[in-house]
Amino acid sequence: MSECGCQSMDVSVLEARQRKVLSRVMVINLAAFAMMVFAAFATHSTALLSGTLDNLGDALAYAVSLAVIGLGARMKARAAMLKSLLIFAAGLFVLAQLIGRSMDPQTPLAVGMAVAAAINLVANGVCLAMLTPLRGDDVNMASVWLCSRNDVAEGIAVLVTAAMVYVTASPIPDLVVAAVLLWLFFGSAYRISREAMQELRAVDA
Repeated sequence: MSECGCQSMDVSVLEARQRKVLSRVMVINLAAFAMMVFAAFATHSTALLSGTLDNLGDALAYAVSLAVIGLGARMKARAAMLKSLLIFAAGLFVLAQLIGRSMDPQTPLAVGMAVAAAINLVANGVCLAMLTPLRGDDVNMASVWLCSRNDVAEGIAVLVTAAMVYVTASPIPDLVVAAVLLWLFFGSAYRISREAMQELRAVDA
């Protein structure tokens, strides 16, 4: 009986820690989204816009993850599938923006891009540090950690893009990096959905 009680208490502590971390990173991503959406349109940057949608998609993904804490493996796997669909949908939006802006490219404001990207990178770095100790808990936490890792890569890429735009005074680096980030979106969506399907098969076996 005492062993069962200890196990139950350990699970409760783990779930409480997951809720606390997910709540915090969700708030950080919503704040970053508000900042980035303004900066993306103010600087005419497609790369920043992709980061904006990434923050929103992550905030929604964290909300889904919060909802399934304490539920079974099947529900967590289904939540991971939903997160992959959210990422894929964000990628489609960025693709539409990328195509539209490629038709009439404008050179982004490099300094504004750099400032927004730097703030976003710090926010994403904090989220990644908070999620890293929990990434091995289950498929639910693994998927949100992957989202956060991609955010950091995206932040670095946008900073480099801002420097390239400043040096070249051209919109081409912004469009190229936006296309690369788009590939990252779709790759993450595929990876998360594949892991979720593997988890569902394991549950059904």
